[in-house]
Amino acid sequence: MKINPENHSTHISQKFNDELEEIRSQLLEMGGMVEQQVKDAVQSLLDGDTRLAKEVRAKDQQVNHLQLEIDEFCTQILARRQPAASDLRLVLVVIRATADLERIGDEASKVARATLKLAEEGASPRGYIEVRHLGNHVRQMVQDALNAFARFDSAKALEVLREDENVDLEYRSATRALITFMMEDPRAISQVMSIMWVLRSLERVGDHASNLAEYVIYLVEGQDVRYAELAQIEAAIAQRKQATQASD
Repeated sequence: MKINPENHSTHISQKFNDELEEIRSQLLEMGGMVEQQVKDAVQSLLDGDTRLAKEVRAKDQQVNHLQLEIDEFCTQILARRQPAASDLRLVLVVIRATADLERIGDEASKVARATLKLAEEGASPRGYIEVRHLGNHVRQMVQDALNAFARFDSAKALEVLREDENVDLEYRSATRALITFMMEDPRAISQVMSIMWVLRSLERVGDHASNLAEYVIYLVEGQDVRYAELAQIEAAIAQRKQATQASD
């Protein structure tokens, strides 16, 4: 059954409504925290700002704590309310999504750690433009995935999945360019390798954003699209949309 955001979470028990809304709000709060982590981590690297890098790493504990709180709240809802249908999907999606958000925070922390390492070794001669572009790209993916969740918008989630392919292409292109540079100038291998690990972390952020988008599609469309090809997901959503329009 497809979720209609207008009538989702309407129950006899107002308390149950409030609990479902609370886990949605908490997930979005956690998402905002990790999105800011990614932004600050990239900025710390570009500016060589070790203070900001340390703040990013310190914030990781807050993200971890919030994940535990949300998971515990979801467990209580499952035990007390025994939700079904779309409500059950919502709770399951929140549990899954917090795990991916926590991993995004971990990747941001790795980028911040690279900032501290490069501050000691000396800045890399190449790769900062690539970090800026890829960092902006994956941060937008995270933001779009969270907006899709907030609005029960499977079309926006599908856009995030399409962007993941572009991120992968961008990552591979940047990696090839940096490998070529290291072959030409081995003196900078250590610093450039740090940038390559940063790019790898950012690419992983894009992967986790894609996971978030898949959860939104599952939540809204009632179809688990993990491991499905993009073309299959697009076809399934289009078919369901046509069926819905035909029944109206």
